[in-house]
Amino acid sequence: MKTRILVVDDEEIVIKSCMRILVDNAYEVDSAPSGLAALRKIEESPFDVMILDIMMPHMDGLEVLQRVKETHPDIDVIMVTGLAQIETAVRSMKLGAFDYLPKPFDPDELKLVVERALERRQLLQENLSLRTELSSKYRFENIVGSSQAMQNVYHLIAKCAPTNSTVLITGDSGTGKELIARAIHFNSLRKDKLFVAVDCNALSETLLESELFGHVKGAFTGAVANKRGMFEAADGGTLFLDEISNLSMSIQAKLLRVIQEREFRAVGDTRVQSTNIRLVTATNKDIKTMVADGTFREDLFYRINIFPIQLPPLRERHEDIPALAFHFLKAFGKELGKESTEFSEGALSALVNYSWPGNVRELENTVHRAMILSSDKVIRQAHLTNIIDVLPRPELDVPRTSDELKRLKKMAREKSVQEIEKNFILEALKRNTWNVTNSAEETGMLRANFQALMKKYDIKIRGMDPDDPSSFRVEFT
Repeated sequence: MKTRILVVDDEEIVIKSCMRILVDNAYEVDSAPSGLAALRKIEESPFDVMILDIMMPHMDGLEVLQRVKETHPDIDVIMVTGLAQIETAVRSMKLGAFDYLPKPFDPDELKLVVERALERRQLLQENLSLRTELSSKYRFENIVGSSQAMQNVYHLIAKCAPTNSTVLITGDSGTGKELIARAIHFNSLRKDKLFVAVDCNALSETLLESELFGHVKGAFTGAVANKRGMFEAADGGTLFLDEISNLSMSIQAKLLRVIQEREFRAVGDTRVQSTNIRLVTATNKDIKTMVADGTFREDLFYRINIFPIQLPPLRERHEDIPALAFHFLKAFGKELGKESTEFSEGALSALVNYSWPGNVRELENTVHRAMILSSDKVIRQAHLTNIIDVLPRPELDVPRTSDELKRLKKMAREKSVQEIEKNFILEALKRNTWNVTNSAEETGMLRANFQALMKKYDIKIRGMDPDDPSSFRVEFT
């Protein structure tokens, strides 16, 4: 069955262009000239992807997007607009858009974003039978990120989850290794059994050995009763050993025996117990280097490295930051009673441009703190107190002569004036539904002077119906 794509735009030339590009890729492509027509079409027949213009008469693309996501959340929507502004992108992402494509775009850009949407869709469909039975907290869609790096991770989870293979998850601290381990468990045939997590960095060697294998009464000072270990508790389920690189050589040897023989002995016990666990491990260190240094057993490394999954640091997938930030915004909004909180453009830009050495965990904590600090349900750059001091600042030309100083000061003044003028024109047009005459009158300018400023900044108004101001829209050329 062919992939079905719906192109929604009020300009016939745009529709024909998109259809020509996509039909060549063997997709079945239909079109709609308005938002209402698009809503009727998706009720009449199924579509996989919608390419949706934002600026349309009567019902704009953002309203169409919202209604599509309410009734057909499985349709991936790609927003297209001539207003390449972060504010528009932010609003469409909050409403559930898959991606954002500014006009003008070339054929390869359109093909690439459609292919990415279909790859994600195929991955979700391939694992539908698994995901419908998951614990809701650990469904694939709750692992946020649509970058290619994260798509590769989802693919690996889908491949290994139904098996009993041992998995080694590597990545920097804060990248979400335990979240991936839980997703593997809840997508596996062991999902109805326990998922048991042990932090190998949190306990001393003696306590960790007892935690893993259990102990009998009198095995050591303080062992006043028998204690069941995690290998016994996780029987039939999944045992997750976080930061496995911190295990002592002695415990490494005992762990190797459990993996090989599927049996263990509690501390101080003579009885051998069998266990049936799926082992998932994680570390933020380079175990190959540790093997070379003699601090990690080579035979154990090969036993745990049967199916490796490498998690990318957040600095290598900046395109996922807005989606993650909104995910945390929604989660903490319910907790703090601020469900309508939003990011300002400056705040979102700061989040995207920060390097995030603490990865996803640092971003989560930053959003949480910013929500507590904000008082008017808008998170601004000033609320990002833990990152704004280390954000990269643009390099400035430092003048060496008084003439250079005068030149740079003049350029700075002109740039500020241009920004003010441009925003002045745009805001006036927005307030007056893109009607030039009304905008000029409201601002106290002659229409000719107002149009001259529009021409200066290449702002043009176009519309399908000259008698209907609401059908007009702005374009930058």
